[in-house]
Amino acid sequence: MKNRVCYLLIQTDESIQAAAIVRDEFPAQNPNFRVITLKEPAKAEMIPFLDLEHRGEKTNKRPARIARVQVVLGETANKFVELWVDLDQTCILQKQELLGKHPYIDSDYMQAVEKACMQDPNVQQHIANLQLPANACVIVEAWAYATDGLNDMSKRITMGWFYMRLVDDADANYYAYPLDLCAEVSEELKVTKIYRLPSGPDDRIYEPRPDDPIHEEPKPFDRRKIHGAETEYSPGLRPSPRTSTKPYQVIQPEGPSFTTHGNFVEWEKWTMHIGFNYREGLTLHDVRYDNRSLFYRISLAEMFVPYCDPRTPYPRKAAFDLGNDGAGINANNLRLGCDCLGHIKYFDGWHTTITGDPVKLPNVVCCHEQDDGILWKHTNFRTQNAVVTRSRILVLQTIITVSNYEYIFAFHFGQDASIHYEVRATGILSTTPIDIGDKCPYGTIVAPGVLASYHQHLFSLRIDPSLDGHNNSLQVEETRPMPVNSYNTSGVGFMTHSSIIDHERGLDLNFKKNRTFKIINENVINPVTGTPVGFKLLPAYSQMLLAHPESYHGKRSEFGAHAVWVTRYNDEEYFPSGRHTMQSSGGEGIATAIQNRSWTEESSVRNKDIVVWHTFGSTHNPRIEDWPVMPSEKMVVGLKPANFFMGNPGLDVAVSTQEQNQSVLVEGDDSKSKSSCCKLESLGFL
Repeated sequence: MKNRVCYLLIQTDESIQAAAIVRDEFPAQNPNFRVITLKEPAKAEMIPFLDLEHRGEKTNKRPARIARVQVVLGETANKFVELWVDLDQTCILQKQELLGKHPYIDSDYMQAVEKACMQDPNVQQHIANLQLPANACVIVEAWAYATDGLNDMSKRITMGWFYMRLVDDADANYYAYPLDLCAEVSEELKVTKIYRLPSGPDDRIYEPRPDDPIHEEPKPFDRRKIHGAETEYSPGLRPSPRTSTKPYQVIQPEGPSFTTHGNFVEWEKWTMHIGFNYREGLTLHDVRYDNRSLFYRISLAEMFVPYCDPRTPYPRKAAFDLGNDGAGINANNLRLGCDCLGHIKYFDGWHTTITGDPVKLPNVVCCHEQDDGILWKHTNFRTQNAVVTRSRILVLQTIITVSNYEYIFAFHFGQDASIHYEVRATGILSTTPIDIGDKCPYGTIVAPGVLASYHQHLFSLRIDPSLDGHNNSLQVEETRPMPVNSYNTSGVGFMTHSSIIDHERGLDLNFKKNRTFKIINENVINPVTGTPVGFKLLPAYSQMLLAHPESYHGKRSEFGAHAVWVTRYNDEEYFPSGRHTMQSSGGEGIATAIQNRSWTEESSVRNKDIVVWHTFGSTHNPRIEDWPVMPSEKMVVGLKPANFFMGNPGLDVAVSTQEQNQSVLVEGDDSKSKSSCCKLESLGFL
């Protein structure tokens, strides 16, 4: 088991080796390294290797070790190249120039954009025209340019959005002071256009044009927009916090129930491997329960955050937080007692510097246990004996910061063989200026002169199932009322109707029909139910992408059109909006891939090696309660066994007892709390 860790993560010596091979390929060009990561072994190679290891058999044949390396050649990012480097044979297998593509966001470049904006004479003149308070510190926040058809996307363009800080503290909330100014910055770090931003809507906005509506006249900053401490979130700038909250500590006197060997985790009846890469961040591999295969790989594959304001230049605010920014690159260094409580095991990640040297990303994943309420309970009303079993879950969590927002991603593994994927969104709203007295239908005014725009957060969870084998199917089940007839004279009957999807496609949810999606293995029949073993998707009911399908938002984020997609497995298809989302124009996503294979043998998904993708998220129309920092908004997706076992898989979890849990009775006689059983006092009702 321990040896398998290396097949999911690139090792530091391999990263150094790959960089050296690439430098030799470009001896006089000083490559700027963007990515050195593992090209995951082909599934056809990995499956037999895993099968042998699970049987405890040794094999000398291991999957090839191949690094995926991306570099930029030239000082102005004029050539973007991807190479596949065979680490066993120390050679380059493939080299491709990615014409018209751009690498993920480079923090050093974004800082250079900010500096270029502030050094531009025209920008400085616009800032002077604002007549800001004497103690104002202007902040430029660089954003990737979301394609809108108004510029050539063959070169990188960056948007600089301007804010100010009025407190001499680096943690002051500058989003409380959005300025009426933004700039376009070219690949060569030149400011090419400066905008004065719109305030209220006008009658032209419903037919937006490229110049609609931008005002160019100088307009001083309105001093009525200056706020107090109510716009701050940092404890050092806020009044003293409440004192009513008593300490809460998680104590496990015998230590945690999980064990780890490298990146291999065992807990209760679960086993899995933890992966981590620059783009997806946390990935899970070879997930098994009681040594039965469940999932080959699960990951968050993409995340799209489009803003709805149609006024130029706001359509350029649409971020692929994984494809453009990288969940791994932006992962937080998690801290004891803060992000995770209890007995914590941390896992590190690795990335690369621009010179090709490995750089450690410490504590990017935390592993711990949590109490999760009651797993199951029954009280025999005749004897008043209650059997109560509390639920324990294993949590694998990572947190990313992408500019203003934080996202908390956590997998919860249950003792009943269920998996829940929880996403929490928090952080600070992205704000834009609005004149006092104006109103705007595209956002909520959260402070004087501060508009928090409406937007969406759309996630794509990629589920690669292997339920008792790698040939699976997607079954759609609906619960329908029976017609009134001689069998249903009372009119109360209802039945389920099931169908199995034959070809790749996107599908929608329908709560009125209790539409359920089950991943099943038609080759393995449950001997009790007589139905295929399966796992049921518990979707997060969400509104899909609101942008028009023919808009650039719609073309670039095809996965946002449907809640569920099923595709045939392909070793190179990991991302539902394509591998390169930076300034993409669309036509590279999941719908296009399906269309290209439409009704061919390659599109067949019944009893095949399939991938199921679930689109979910939030249409976030901000509240004043989201300001100045947003309470976590929680979204949960579940995967639950459906006729996979012979009964309740959590039935063997030990009954909950006071001796074990040592709960404390508050403000009363605690003698009863010492009882070792959960027998209820008779109330005399029976």
